Amino acid sequence: MTKADISRRSLPTDIMTGIIIALVSIPISMGYAQVAGLPAAYGLYGSVFPILIFGLMSGSREFIFGVDAAPAALVGAFLASKGIEAGSERAVQVVPMITLFAAVWLLIMRLLHAGKLAGYISTPVMGGFISGISTTIILMQLPKLMGGSSGSGELIELSAHIVKTAKESFNGTSLLLGGASLAVLLVSKRFIPRVPMSLFVMAGGAVLGYSGFTEERSVAMLGEVSRGLPAWSLPHIDVDILTDVLSVSLTIAVVIMAETLLASGSMAEKNGYKLNSDREVLTYSLGNLAAALTGCCPVNGSVSRSSMGAQYGGRSQVMSLTASAAMIVILLFFTGFIRYLPVPVLTAIVISALLGAVEFRLARRLFRQDRKELVIFLAAFLGVLIFGTVYGVLIGVTLSFVSMIIRTSNPKRSFLGVIPGHEGFHSLERNTFSVPVKGAVIYRFSGNLYFANINLFIDDIEQSLTDETRCVIVDSGAICSFDITAADRIGALERSLLTKGIKLYFASHIGSLNDRFRTLGIGYMVEQGHCRRTISDALLDAGFVPPYQLENGDHSGEVLSPGSIDRLEFEWAFGDEAEAEMERFTSVLIDQIKQDDPDKEHQLLDVIHARGLWKGMSILDQEGLLVHLSQHIPELAGRLGIEEEKVSAAISRRIKRLEEKHQAEEHGTGPAAR
Repeated sequence: MTKADISRRSLPTDIMTGIIIALVSIPISMGYAQVAGLPAAYGLYGSVFPILIFGLMSGSREFIFGVDAAPAALVGAFLASKGIEAGSERAVQVVPMITLFAAVWLLIMRLLHAGKLAGYISTPVMGGFISGISTTIILMQLPKLMGGSSGSGELIELSAHIVKTAKESFNGTSLLLGGASLAVLLVSKRFIPRVPMSLFVMAGGAVLGYSGFTEERSVAMLGEVSRGLPAWSLPHIDVDILTDVLSVSLTIAVVIMAETLLASGSMAEKNGYKLNSDREVLTYSLGNLAAALTGCCPVNGSVSRSSMGAQYGGRSQVMSLTASAAMIVILLFFTGFIRYLPVPVLTAIVISALLGAVEFRLARRLFRQDRKELVIFLAAFLGVLIFGTVYGVLIGVTLSFVSMIIRTSNPKRSFLGVIPGHEGFHSLERNTFSVPVKGAVIYRFSGNLYFANINLFIDDIEQSLTDETRCVIVDSGAICSFDITAADRIGALERSLLTKGIKLYFASHIGSLNDRFRTLGIGYMVEQGHCRRTISDALLDAGFVPPYQLENGDHSGEVLSPGSIDRLEFEWAFGDEAEAEMERFTSVLIDQIKQDDPDKEHQLLDVIHARGLWKGMSILDQEGLLVHLSQHIPELAGRLGIEEEKVSAAISRRIKRLEEKHQAEEHGTGPAAR
């Protein structure tokens, strides 16, 4: 943490948020300590020194560290597989050993810079992962609202436990108390998000607990905790299960690194800064070392507590430092009140925080903007929910790489032509007035060539050939490299085309691509002049001299009429939506008219010159829009209160001035219009 992370303005809020986090951590930490097979008090011990180390060392301004679900569940499952009873002396010996080796693995990962791998995880994977973790923990907590115990495992096990709780240990008062608390929290989060309603809900629950109301109705309460800070000692190393501990601790270390880096990285990205992954992983290692030395289970980043910190406006790790200090004070002086806290009330606080961490907004955005990315989001989400943290991340990352391969193997491609009277080569698909050059195939490939897409490249070219084709020119401006498979296929294509009397060219690419031609055995294309700096140079080498003859019988030097240019630039910019976008611009121009302004002549000039709207736009844009504006002359005249003939004459004069300016610029004589 640096001084730049702290400001006087945010300090009071951070301190108050830290106190809230400490209080909320009581039920969360105690519950997850029990999931990990430890007595509940050890959860509080894990909320002192690990969070203190995290607050001092982490570059994350808003994230919170502590005892949390995923590592606790993995430890609990390991103890069960070894027949070690939860809460027993044996469990108290083994769990810190697991934590110690998790810290060692995290240190090794830091030395190997393994944290950088998290930078290759996409936003949909990250969002699905966080949402899956949050939903899993919510399902773990739901039975506690009904009077049962926290669940463990994945979706199937959690669902079964919820059903079992509803059948065997359902408590109506507990559900009513927890449900009412959750409703209050959600409503306050919506309408008064900065009010620390969690504290008021917790205080209300404590009052009910102290009054005896909850005890009379068999509502579960937190257990009593003895006063005092945890003792420090080295964990006992049990050689008999060392191999198994090394294995499970490695899995836990991977989970800690992945979950905490992903969640804290997502929060950092939202708040406009980046984290140093090496520094963060080292912090996780030292935090777990502190947890091991105080007898606790592995600790990691807490999505629920971090979401709560964000809700209450926390902006720096002063939150963590305050939470650690507050927990020390609680352990030394105020453990007595803990036994009066109703479990369903505290569970509602946890669920409320977790609902804020589920990425509903990202899911809606992906649904609207990119359904393929939505599939990746849902795969990561369901992977975590059904198979667990590690498998969920692996599924999401795998799908991300598959998606990347599919996209690079099928990049944007288009065939190019010429627009009469205009320079350059334009997409035939995106420009209505673009016409192919007769006898030439000009093909743009927007991606690197390699084994997965070279067949697509070859097929496009071969299917475009006609009996009149004399040359094929690849606009390779977007090709930065190609592999040996692509080089071999390009060489074979060049020889095949040559037998048909067709020359193959690559043009407009960066100079280093020529080095790739020579390195991969097709340097003769460079030496023979089949790699050209521009498409025009390639056409000239193939015997095509401007003005080019076009397939429709025109020549490239002929000029389109003003009425034909109204869509050139807009089609390039907006594609199929060009007409609608032009109409929107026209409406903006007309809506600028102020009918109560007596200077109608000045307003007419403002409209046809589009002052404040066309700044930096090309002559073709202006000319095209004026042609479009001329279709609204009656409406324009009515808004201005001017004769239609006068409006029409003003538009015509402006179009003529723009044409003169365009011609002057093409002939190099400078601007001709104002």
